[in-house]
Amino acid sequence: MTTSMTRRDALVRVIDALHAEIAALKANDVAALERATADKLAGIDAVATLGTGPAGPDLRALADEANRLNETCRIYVNLMAANVRRRLQTLTGDAGSGLTGAVARAYA
Repeated sequence: MTTSMTRRDALVRVIDALHAEIAALKANDVAALERATADKLAGIDAVATLGTGPAGPDLRALADEANRLNETCRIYVNLMAANVRRRLQTLTGDAGSGLTGAVARAYA
């Protein structure tokens, strides 16, 4: 992080990293996902380091965009986890049982 980085710059960095995460998830590219996640976490650290304060409409819009993209990433990960669960159940001959109770809620 440079000393001239602003909260806006840091949020843009997070948004760029989230776009890269989504692309990596779609492509099943683990190495790209690791890079994008590291970039995202560095961007989040930069935002935190720059402190809090009043957020104007521009910062609020960027934060909302980051939240929307993060939600998209969460949905992709949950879908991938559900697909893996189904495949494992099929391989073990347990395709009809599914998860119940607390375990199912943990992956909802």
